[in-house]
Amino acid sequence: MNRAPLRRAAAILLSLSLALAFAWGVSVAGYRQALTPLRERGEADLALTVDRLTGQLQRYQDMAVLMAGHPFLSALSEAPESAELRVQAQDLLLAAADRTTALDLLYMSDEGEVLASARPDGEGLEGGVPGAVAQRALSGALGSGIGPAGPDRPRSYLFAAPRFDPRTGGVQGLLVVAVDIDHVEQAWRGDRPAVFFTDATGEVFVTNRSELLFGRLTKGRFVWPGGASVALDRGVTGGHEIWRADLGPYLPAPALRLSRGIPQVGLQATALIDVAPARRLALLQGAVAGLILLAFAGALFWATERRRVLARANAQLESRVAARTAELSATNKTLRREVAERQEAEAALKRAQAELVQAGKLSALGQMSAGLSHELNQPLMAIRQFAENGSLLVDRGRTDQAAQNLVRIGDLAGRMGRIIRNLRAFARQESEPARRVDLVQVVSTALEMTEARLAKEGIALTWKPPERPVAALAGEVRLVQVLVNLITNAADAMSGRARRELTIEIAVGPRPVIRVSDTGPGIAQPERIFDPFYSTKEVGASEGMGLGLSISYGLVQSFGGAIRGRNRPEGGAVFSVELEPAAETLAAQ
Repeated sequence: MNRAPLRRAAAILLSLSLALAFAWGVSVAGYRQALTPLRERGEADLALTVDRLTGQLQRYQDMAVLMAGHPFLSALSEAPESAELRVQAQDLLLAAADRTTALDLLYMSDEGEVLASARPDGEGLEGGVPGAVAQRALSGALGSGIGPAGPDRPRSYLFAAPRFDPRTGGVQGLLVVAVDIDHVEQAWRGDRPAVFFTDATGEVFVTNRSELLFGRLTKGRFVWPGGASVALDRGVTGGHEIWRADLGPYLPAPALRLSRGIPQVGLQATALIDVAPARRLALLQGAVAGLILLAFAGALFWATERRRVLARANAQLESRVAARTAELSATNKTLRREVAERQEAEAALKRAQAELVQAGKLSALGQMSAGLSHELNQPLMAIRQFAENGSLLVDRGRTDQAAQNLVRIGDLAGRMGRIIRNLRAFARQESEPARRVDLVQVVSTALEMTEARLAKEGIALTWKPPERPVAALAGEVRLVQVLVNLITNAADAMSGRARRELTIEIAVGPRPVIRVSDTGPGIAQPERIFDPFYSTKEVGASEGMGLGLSISYGLVQSFGGAIRGRNRPEGGAVFSVELEPAAETLAAQ
């Protein structure tokens, strides 16, 4: 009999039991741990509530002390039978009660007679001041305590301040301020947490939950004056007192009970903190812990099963690996051979591109040869003429004029040297990376090399170089080749036209731009002008193969620039060569 399924089932049941037990333990520990921060927050909230109540009552206490020495009350004490003084005192107390929302203000003689009242119509205390409060004030101290209450009386808290006779120093009278507790509660009724204040007898006197008002804890029950009561279960969890009772829909059950005494007003403050968040947190912690344990057990079970399956499949895999290795070795050899062939093809392509660029240069030099020979022959003839004239002038003793001829010969030789130097630089292959070049000098070099062609064709040149050098990143020789190609193309396009004008300008900006404009027929297909072997010229040996602009496109891109061509609205074409600015240019901007 195969016992493997039974062992697997037993392992699963054991894992589930351990996970449930572990989750329960974590939940209990988490609940007890969560009660501590809950108690700390509750004590802080309870302290704020106590401070709020005592702060509100403190205002009325200060008012009683300050108003006890009012001159109207002093005069009334001197002549208690004066009706006029009674009216003045009554008006004073009424104004103070209205401004402070006090329930009533009474001024009493040292014998307990009410001399003036803010509300003599029965809405106030009607002289009902507890003896303990009055006796303490008559003894010269500040008296305080809970006022008389009942079904037809509002709740009040009393402050009695003595008034001293300035002549004898004894108590002349006392001012009683009755605080309206309903008004005090109104500002924080319904706030959290649920808080109630009990007097010396344990009866709820102030609370932000009206359903607890006048209730009292007696023998495990919460009892109200009308006879209604609720069973109260009090327990201790982790050193914290927990109440469980159905006290109302707006009171938490179970709840963490916190209390603190308020000796300055003779009350005991109690807060009921909802423990539901701590329970939810504990349940969540237990659930997460149980899930983690189940996940660990599942991973262990899966790893064991996986190990057995892998061991069985390993033998089959090894035989397949051996066969596949031989196949991959053969494929690898084929790939290495293809890579080598591709590298050789790329190298050949680069050589062909370089040769094609050089061929373009030589082709341009061939097209310019007639004009260049004229440019060189003309200064040579002038040099010969100046030399012969200089010899005759020396023989005749006119050395000053002979010296002028020698200066002219030097200028012409310099011009010939500059032309030859530009030709040599243009003809060589440039392999250096892009560097800082002066675009004004580059344009001047290209114009020197095409000056003869432009003069021969009768092309009017408009070229106003900027006042300062314009620096850009480029290869000087390659950029000259591009401009020579654009100038010669413009000259070819304007051949045979009545209006032949060539305009070259340099736009200075974040990226400097060279623009070459002509008055030719324009571009028939602007989107194809940079395609290899695309040409608008007639087919012939002397008209090129349509590679000039394609080569120029590659040269400009090689040093990070861009070349574009478009038709001008007034006729003709314009080519723009946009370049990267040099570091010096960026710093200057």
